[in-house]
Amino acid sequence: MSSAMITADLVDLELDRSADTKEAAARALAARMVDLGRVTDLDGFLADVAAREALMPTGLDGGIGIPHCRSAHVTEPTLAFGRSANGIDFGAPDGPADLVFLIAAPAGADDAHLTILSALARRLMNEEFTSALRTASDAEAVAALIRGEQPESTSESLPEGEEAGAPVPFRVVAVTSCPTGIAHTYMAAESLERAAHEAGVELTVETQGSAGFTRLTPETVAAADAVILAHDVPVRDKPRFAGKPTVDVGVKAAIGRPAELLAEARAKAARGDVTAPAGPTPVEGAGDSGDSYGTKLRKWLMSGVSYMVPFVAAGGLLIALGFAIGGWKIDKAPSVAEHFVWSDHTSWAALLFQTGGLAFAFLVPVLAGYIAYGMADRPGLVPGFVGGSVAVTIDAGFLGGLAAGLLAGAVVLAIQRVPIPAVLRGLMPVVVIPLISAAVVGFLMFLVVGKPIASLQSALTDWLEGLTGTNAVILGVVLGLMMCFDLGGPLNKVAYAFAVGGLAHPTDGSLKVMAAAMAAGMVPPLAMALATTVRGRLFTRAERENGKAAWFLGASFITEGAIPFAAVDPLRVIPASMAGGAVTGALSMAFGCTLRAPHGGVFVVPLIGQPLLYLVAIAAGVGVSTAAVVLLKGARKSAGPEDGGGTGAGGAKDAAAPGDGRVPVVA
Repeated sequence: MSSAMITADLVDLELDRSADTKEAAARALAARMVDLGRVTDLDGFLADVAAREALMPTGLDGGIGIPHCRSAHVTEPTLAFGRSANGIDFGAPDGPADLVFLIAAPAGADDAHLTILSALARRLMNEEFTSALRTASDAEAVAALIRGEQPESTSESLPEGEEAGAPVPFRVVAVTSCPTGIAHTYMAAESLERAAHEAGVELTVETQGSAGFTRLTPETVAAADAVILAHDVPVRDKPRFAGKPTVDVGVKAAIGRPAELLAEARAKAARGDVTAPAGPTPVEGAGDSGDSYGTKLRKWLMSGVSYMVPFVAAGGLLIALGFAIGGWKIDKAPSVAEHFVWSDHTSWAALLFQTGGLAFAFLVPVLAGYIAYGMADRPGLVPGFVGGSVAVTIDAGFLGGLAAGLLAGAVVLAIQRVPIPAVLRGLMPVVVIPLISAAVVGFLMFLVVGKPIASLQSALTDWLEGLTGTNAVILGVVLGLMMCFDLGGPLNKVAYAFAVGGLAHPTDGSLKVMAAAMAAGMVPPLAMALATTVRGRLFTRAERENGKAAWFLGASFITEGAIPFAAVDPLRVIPASMAGGAVTGALSMAFGCTLRAPHGGVFVVPLIGQPLLYLVAIAAGVGVSTAAVVLLKGARKSAGPEDGGGTGAGGAKDAAAPGDGRVPVVA
């Protein structure tokens, strides 16, 4: 412990003389911080403590209370300790706490100090440490003990390690996180690590705390037999654990009953219980283990696109409904804030259209903001959104949003590499980084790169508008191939984002592109559904069940509905899907079909220009893909023994034959 973190003046060994509630205890300990100049505003700081306490009680089993928060009223990381003979209720299941630690961290505290705070949280799981605190006779001894200047015991806190050559143990990976990322995150990790050591389990923990975190390597995750997620805030990058036996609980469960969680994880692994298969597609997953710039760029862009899509879907569908109810002139209606007639359908149509327009207006700023977020975490949000808004202002469109997000992330990363005096570190995340990064990104977007990108966006729009004949068909083929290549993966998202970007300033050309993209994206799941219906014996029982769901998924424009088929047999399913997607994209462009809604599948057919021809294009592509996948799978069957056991419908066996291009599936 740093000597500046706690001194004897911050220790109260008779806390119950001045406090019998958690609020009074926090006030008594915070007053000591105020006296030493560590806290500038007592009431303001206590309000931050109370806000944190409202998120989740900070009482822990074993008679420990650990109220903590990050606050702008804290000048430097500080820890105060109080001991209560009668105990104070902090909401722990086993009763009141007699050991109370108040942790005060400045807003934006640097990583080194947060690491010290996490070290305390881990030490609290050591019974010898807490026993020493209960028996220490004076404040100076307690402060020294907490600082680590006095050993709590001469014995080792953990048993000796495994002997060399021992059998490979059961492997578990875990993620711990709490709302503030200071205490419970690290205490949960420590508790799990101790229980794992006692149980002979090999455990690797990713602590997603305020000090940042070191991500589990793809190799470690792949080698794990089970996963434990102990969290009270969303786990970052959770899909990487898809397909693993997973125990998902609150962070306090890992502190209070770690052995039970490990036993539950082992039991789930033994039963074969796994999370739903929702990870990346086979094509997307191929790059997960790389750390190249190209891989990072893909992930940054996908971060922006994934956050953008809900705004696109909500805004675009509301706009489309507005047109459907009120006609094509609804965009000329006055503001519903000034003129709204409850009994007039046109007013309701205008309400939908104008609400959708506002939601859709966030498309480019959200794209830019979350690209920057993917690069630089939360500090990237402000310059990213500012840059995206500038892109909208100067008509740089979707391309401007991409550039703004990448610029914002790069600027923040550059600022974070500059050595900063300790006195300014508390101001960095709330003042310095937002101020400088927003100013730099605004300058670059307004005066340097924005205008050339706006010109490029304008040229692209003009090119789309002028597409006719063969050129339009070729673009439809390319869009169809991209939409079906990785079935919802990065290439699919690029094609979809390109189509959606045109809806921000709709023209006849951009509406045709949107129609072609959606039509092609519907083909793979519909084709797999049809193939399992007409040639069920070529598919496993599980695939035939997935085929039933694929009808609805395909009709709803959820391309990912074909992933279960591609995961098992990618060498046949993906080429067949691409062939049908190319046919559908080409026909949609040739027929001149248009679409104002960015999503919805067959449910927005009334909003499509040339709707009957649009359905013909989809049907043609589905027919081509179905025929292709049936022929390819049939050729495999005729080339060698059936990979199933039996004949007729339902004769396919739920396993893969060696060399047939399929990934074996363990039941």
